[in-house]
Amino acid sequence: MNAIISASELADELAGGGPPPVLLDVRWQLSTAKTAGAPPFDGRAEYAAGHLPGAVFVDLDKELASAPGAGGRHPLPDVAEFGAAMRRAGVSSGRPVVVYDGGQGWAAARAWWLLRWTGHPNVRVLDGGLPAWKGPLSTDVPVPEEGDFVPEPGASGLLDADGAAALARSGVLFDARAGERYRGEVEPIDPVGGHIPGAVSAPTTDNVAADGRFRPAEELRARFESLGATGDEAVGVYCGSGVSGAHEVLALAVAGIPAALYVGSWSEWSADPSRPVAVGPDPQ
Repeated sequence: MNAIISASELADELAGGGPPPVLLDVRWQLSTAKTAGAPPFDGRAEYAAGHLPGAVFVDLDKELASAPGAGGRHPLPDVAEFGAAMRRAGVSSGRPVVVYDGGQGWAAARAWWLLRWTGHPNVRVLDGGLPAWKGPLSTDVPVPEEGDFVPEPGASGLLDADGAAALARSGVLFDARAGERYRGEVEPIDPVGGHIPGAVSAPTTDNVAADGRFRPAEELRARFESLGATGDEAVGVYCGSGVSGAHEVLALAVAGIPAALYVGSWSEWSADPSRPVAVGPDPQ
């Protein structure tokens, strides 16, 4: 099953006459607006101004993550609460789900990863997000029929801090943040800059073209192979707080390479002074 769906393919499915997929709108942006004195991004307001017809808004900070703390800025949500939120949105195990955001793809990928990790068999991300959609938008807020999805977290696909550290030595651990944060040249959010020793810099922004859509699968595979993911080793990803890293896991899935996500990511790692920090372009 493809992990992504194009806008034209989605339009065909919605017009096909059969049961449509559940549509989840997960518009969100990493915002440093507070320090700049600007109002923070409001995904719900963006949704209210216009969304795909039938789509239900999902709040990343409240429904796809727990409150910030020792586990990072976007720790895993409580599984029972996540399941309840998905059922309220109409998610059922036997019905496909399509997730989209404002175009960056990070938030949609976080929802995709959580649903896949907790056992949903058919979840796709709208490639390019809302900007790729050429059909009409709606301001109607649907009240979906309660879904039946019961999350059952998988035994694999998730890394903790110790697992990420070990994987950086035994396999391939990708750092999906911008290169300057990986190298420790700047750090606008977390306590210290740098990276997990042994991790390889692989900014998630390089996985997409200028229009925000994923590069072809063969290009993505070639990219990841050049960075060490040749298919013979375990692969993991981290970022700042487990959001853009989910987008890199999605890119790896498009390339046919399974990967695990360190959800706590750098926001958890850097908050623990006992964890080692590497700086500069060298992984070590």
